[in-house]
Amino acid sequence: MTEPDFLRTTRTFYDAVAVDYDEHFRDVLTAHPLHMMALRGFAELVRAGGDGPVADVGCGPGRVTAYLDSLGLSVSGVDLSPQMVALARRAHPGLRFDVAAMTDLDLPDGALAGVVAWYSIIHTPQELLPEVFAEFHRVLAPGGMLLVAFQVGDEPLHLAEPFGRPVSLDFHRRQPDRIAELLVRAGLEVRVRMLREPEEGTGESTPQACLMARKPVSP
Repeated sequence: MTEPDFLRTTRTFYDAVAVDYDEHFRDVLTAHPLHMMALRGFAELVRAGGDGPVADVGCGPGRVTAYLDSLGLSVSGVDLSPQMVALARRAHPGLRFDVAAMTDLDLPDGALAGVVAWYSIIHTPQELLPEVFAEFHRVLAPGGMLLVAFQVGDEPLHLAEPFGRPVSLDFHRRQPDRIAELLVRAGLEVRVRMLREPEEGTGESTPQACLMARKPVSP
């Protein structure tokens, strides 16, 4: 099967900027208490549903993976970029990190109690999001939870030569209602929608959204 162009472009971009990205965004999670609140809520819902393994899909250098681990979840990370996975393994040697695309997770059907896509659907073209959400639905067990975070908007941000590296990439912003609609079409029940305004002093220019959805216990 031919690999989609966006996967090659995204991998090349993050392999090139991995070290700079890790240093620049080292404290981004702790700088946003509402983000941590959403992750804590997700962890509580996973535990309330009987617990089980969780995948952080698009994990980057592994900070969200490590935070979920600190909350008591059995979590592993997956990322398209081998360089990001290498950084995550070095920083968090007690956790598992694998190289894989979110469109083709190497997991059995119903293997997971939870999936986190933390700002990782932002490079997927809109027309391919149904494929991604269908894959999340496939790997979730009945009752399993999904947490998706993204910037809100209609126009993509094109980032060229970040940190002086000769690469570029589109960052797609999304509308929460549209993402919720696609999740429902994939067979998931949207349970939580969180929208917050940009926080001063953080460099944010758009609202931020988190959606939590659940795979139904009965089809």
